[in-house]
Amino acid sequence: MTTDGCDSQEDLQTTVGEMLDSNVSKTLRESSVTKNSSCGFVSVGFPITMMITGMVGNSLALILVYISYKKKENKRKKSFLLCIGSLAFIDLFGQLLTSPIVISVYRAGLKWERIDSSGKLCSFFGVCMTTFGLCALFLASAMAIERALAITNPHWYSNHMKTRVAKQTLAIILCLVLFFALLPIAGVGKYTRQWPGTWCFISIGDREVPGNLFFAITFAVLGISSLLVTLSCNVVTIRGLIIRCKTKSGTSQSSKHWERLTTETVIQLLGIMCVLLICWSPLLVLMVRMISTRVSSHDCNSTAAASGHTSSQDVPLDCNFFLTAIRLASLNQILDPWVYLLFREILLRKFCLVANAVSNCSTEDHKETQTALDALNKQNQENNDLHKPQSS
Repeated sequence: MTTDGCDSQEDLQTTVGEMLDSNVSKTLRESSVTKNSSCGFVSVGFPITMMITGMVGNSLALILVYISYKKKENKRKKSFLLCIGSLAFIDLFGQLLTSPIVISVYRAGLKWERIDSSGKLCSFFGVCMTTFGLCALFLASAMAIERALAITNPHWYSNHMKTRVAKQTLAIILCLVLFFALLPIAGVGKYTRQWPGTWCFISIGDREVPGNLFFAITFAVLGISSLLVTLSCNVVTIRGLIIRCKTKSGTSQSSKHWERLTTETVIQLLGIMCVLLICWSPLLVLMVRMISTRVSSHDCNSTAAASGHTSSQDVPLDCNFFLTAIRLASLNQILDPWVYLLFREILLRKFCLVANAVSNCSTEDHKETQTALDALNKQNQENNDLHKPQSS
């Protein structure tokens, strides 16, 4: 049997450690965990890359929202800009609070106890994960509902949807989510370290902790419900846009502007739905599966501890998938500013210009053909007139 790259690397380091003096051997042994882990899913490169890209994207989004919000001609868009700005701020704040902790654990050799002997930091990390995760989902639902109301009931929307209503909605969402996230601190549920020991989240499947099953199920139900609301409202919005676009079809400048705006919005909404499904569905579905099958997330840590190191090949596949699922959910914080704002400003217009150019080419070819036929018919008519006998 042949050994994999991670095992070969471990054997090589053991041999070198025996040949060198004790100090050098100790250094190699302390770093072997991180190096072995990097062979699989566990690598410090993931949190560093996600933190940098998240900070850049959300910072750009906040700048654009601030500039647009200050413009007087954007008064009608202020409620929507408030939601996007709040989403970008929450995503940025979440990255700044959680990513440095994960990186510190990697620097400590994947030993959480070295940076948090009391366990309070783990609870803080879990509160951040729950708060910023649910806030992002609920804000996406709030913006989807607002778009659907603006398209299906424009008169009601213009009379009732004010900036004050948007601010109140944002405050209510933040307060309710924060209250829910603090329940484990009050004894309802528990936040525990998750494999490979670099992050903390809800202790899924652990029925020994009071209220833990209720807390985990509620989180999954809230997340799935938010996804369904967002997808349903976006479908309603797309349908309403297409219907209005057909009623306004014509050759006028306003009709062309409405068609372009409809195309951009439909593409954006499809992108939002794809990002939400890809980023959040794996985690929420896995949570439901672990709860229904009574599989505890603590089993991953137990398996890794029994194996002696944290290589991803020595733990069950579900544990690796659980880590991948939470990374996908964190990836949503990076993609949010792009799908909601930046891609629309940068790429959507270029995409629509290309699509319109292709469409115009076929239209112009048809117009040129029709023009040539009209000219030929006109020339034939003139020739017939010339050949008619003159009347005396």
